[in-house]
Amino acid sequence: MKVGLEELKQSRNKFGDVMIPMVDKSNNGDVLMASRIAVRQYIKSTFSHLLHDISDALTNVHIKPKEEVDEHPLVVFLEAGKSSVLQGSMNVLLDFRQLLKENLGGLQLSDLIVDWVQEGFQDFFRALHDQFLLLSGKNKSAIQDENSTKGMQVEKVVPGLVLVLAQLSIFIEQTAISRITEARSHSTIEIAAYFSGGGGGALENGPAFVPGEICRTFHSAGEILLQHYINMRTQKITVLLRKRFTAPNWVKHKEPREVHMFVDLFLQELEAIGTEAKQILPHGVLRKHRRSESNGSSASSRSNSLRDDKMSRSNTHRARSQLLEKHLAKLFKQKVEIFTKTEYTQESVVTAVVKLCLKSLQEYVRLQTFNRSGFQQIQLDVQFLRASLKEIVEDEAAVDFLLDEVIVGASERCLDPIPLEPPILDKLIQAKLAKEKEQTPISP
Repeated sequence: MKVGLEELKQSRNKFGDVMIPMVDKSNNGDVLMASRIAVRQYIKSTFSHLLHDISDALTNVHIKPKEEVDEHPLVVFLEAGKSSVLQGSMNVLLDFRQLLKENLGGLQLSDLIVDWVQEGFQDFFRALHDQFLLLSGKNKSAIQDENSTKGMQVEKVVPGLVLVLAQLSIFIEQTAISRITEARSHSTIEIAAYFSGGGGGALENGPAFVPGEICRTFHSAGEILLQHYINMRTQKITVLLRKRFTAPNWVKHKEPREVHMFVDLFLQELEAIGTEAKQILPHGVLRKHRRSESNGSSASSRSNSLRDDKMSRSNTHRARSQLLEKHLAKLFKQKVEIFTKTEYTQESVVTAVVKLCLKSLQEYVRLQTFNRSGFQQIQLDVQFLRASLKEIVEDEAAVDFLLDEVIVGASERCLDPIPLEPPILDKLIQAKLAKEKEQTPISP
């Protein structure tokens, strides 16, 4: 349990009772030293419990990911985390202000208390940063604090929690630190004034509290955690892709009759990512504008033109040569920046996962050898993905480029790279769309 002010006062009164009747300087020094130890321990204990409270606010999403009774569970955990950090920090400031007012029986500890509180905040935010990395699985080798992580299986990290931690890090950087140091609200407007400057005590580790350093730390943590979330989601889909391309004998593949099931599973995983992102991330402001500049339609037309050109080739070597010539011409004509910085938006996160997965798909394709039917199956699956992914990504040009790369990679590994004729390709895709429409429940 948290050590309260009353317990501290009782400890302080004991020291006062000893100190007042005794004039001897040696006893006075003992009382002062004991009081300093008690006060500093109280401040450290308060910050330790604040760290524990924040961990508790994030524990449920870690331990019970499937017991989601709320429609938007990640929002609940994010808001709980924000409240624990901001309101919890304000509460400890109020507590420490009361400690200053008490004056502890005439002991002159005000300057030291100010220094200890600032030092405590600096250490607290450093520990909170480490705790975020631990909860996300990024710092598994760290020594786990028994009070904050006891009984938690860090190895089984819920991806949604990592996304919450990334957003919480940005909140700390952009909002919490300034609110704590400036205390702008009416009820706490004078609190920070007590701790805005150094108390004058000599600290061993330099400045007591450096807000800029904390902001930089959590800015970096937000980027690390966001990328960690993307990597976790990508890794799960990559396992699916690897199983798809290592299972069949592509040299003996039968002619394609429908879009393969792995496409459905791929899109389902992307839908789950989108559902999580929508809960706590905003839409991209320039989404439509960026789409209009992405040259996605021209990439699609180039793909269609490429397919039409190859249809007219009856010779396998001529078809392969034509395909590679088109691809090389496209590389010289269009420079597509594939991997750009991921923003804290729904579309940017989904697009980042899609790009990484398509790169993995490209690599898996290059490890196989295809007959004509196997190559045509890849062509069918990619064409269906092309239309589906346009609805959820913000960088159509890069996605089109990566999909073209998959087709080219498959053609390079194909013994007879003759593509499906457009009418057959369209017929198979329309059949897939009709099947999906039949399986979609009609909303009342």
